[in-house]
Amino acid sequence: MTSAVAPTTHAHPHAAGKYDYSRNPMIVYWEMTQACPLACRHCRAEAMTQAHPCELNHEESLGLLRQIAEFGDPMPHLILTGGDPLKRADLFDIIDYGRSLGISVSITPAASQELTLRKMAELKEHGIEALGLSLDGSTAARHDAVRGVPGCFDATVAALRHAATVGFPVQVNTLVSEETADDLPAVYDLLERHQVMRWSLFFLIAVGRGKSLLPVTPKRGEDLMRWIYQQSLKSPFAIKTTEAPSYRRIALDEMRAAGMHAAEIHRTPVYRGFGIRDGHGVVFVSNQGDIYPAGFLPLSAGNIRQNRLAYVYRNAPVFRALHTPDRFRGKCGQCEYRGLCGGSRARAYAYTGDPLASDPFCAYVPAVTPAFPMHA
Repeated sequence: MTSAVAPTTHAHPHAAGKYDYSRNPMIVYWEMTQACPLACRHCRAEAMTQAHPCELNHEESLGLLRQIAEFGDPMPHLILTGGDPLKRADLFDIIDYGRSLGISVSITPAASQELTLRKMAELKEHGIEALGLSLDGSTAARHDAVRGVPGCFDATVAALRHAATVGFPVQVNTLVSEETADDLPAVYDLLERHQVMRWSLFFLIAVGRGKSLLPVTPKRGEDLMRWIYQQSLKSPFAIKTTEAPSYRRIALDEMRAAGMHAAEIHRTPVYRGFGIRDGHGVVFVSNQGDIYPAGFLPLSAGNIRQNRLAYVYRNAPVFRALHTPDRFRGKCGQCEYRGLCGGSRARAYAYTGDPLASDPFCAYVPAVTPAFPMHA
């Protein structure tokens, strides 16, 4: 399973916070296939060597693109993920059709022998905006132990070089777990030697094969997020977190402690993510057409074979609840940061079976008096 890459430009129409994420998502993730040459230990999709026999066929795939276009303005950004999207024989036809509908497209291929310089150039020629690659260790031994295939580290580093050659913006995704946390500074040092647009640190959700790995403790997570924020101040590339929305609270605290005023905070990359969470600004479509709030929140609210994506996103009960942080339960529902953070709905679901429950990863105790507006 490859992780996702966010839109490349800060000028994306959703980024300014002017749009209603209960109406239009910022990103649609489409798991094109489960087929993948890797065997990653934290794979959400539990990818396999062959495509699932019930995955969306070519005509159904084009129909999904038309459903995405139905969201209208502002149009969501489409991220093709998997498995490995390169395993789809109709990949380029799908990309071309999506772009003809006005949909911007990025991709997260597996780092394999298929991801050649020529393939990168072909993706660029067809209008792919950005590329997502995963790097879970600073050495071959560390990375390949997570990815499950010898040589994956070398293929990833080669892909970074190829992307620079063809001028591809690249987001590098890195797993944060007990197995990888102590190596993060070394991964950062490695990325500094390459052309990287963004580094996204994915805090483990124990779903799929990820149940075999250990998440970091809430205390260590807070320490890591403060380190991430300090690195972001000097980094040559942007840094973000995935499934750790409490980073927004920590970054806000750091910015306020540094004396930043509201107008300055509103111009930061962190602010542009305020309010976005699983099912709110984000929607995921599985390889078989199931509509989930997020890839790590596998709670089906419909299927594009029978339902319209925009209708499900705007009206399905689970999505309506996720659009409304005042409906969250426990500590997250009481927290003064619930509008800008909201906790990881995927982690809440993974641990409790309730997508509206508190995020068990967050150690923060809500204040009696709000320290910041509840809604972004």
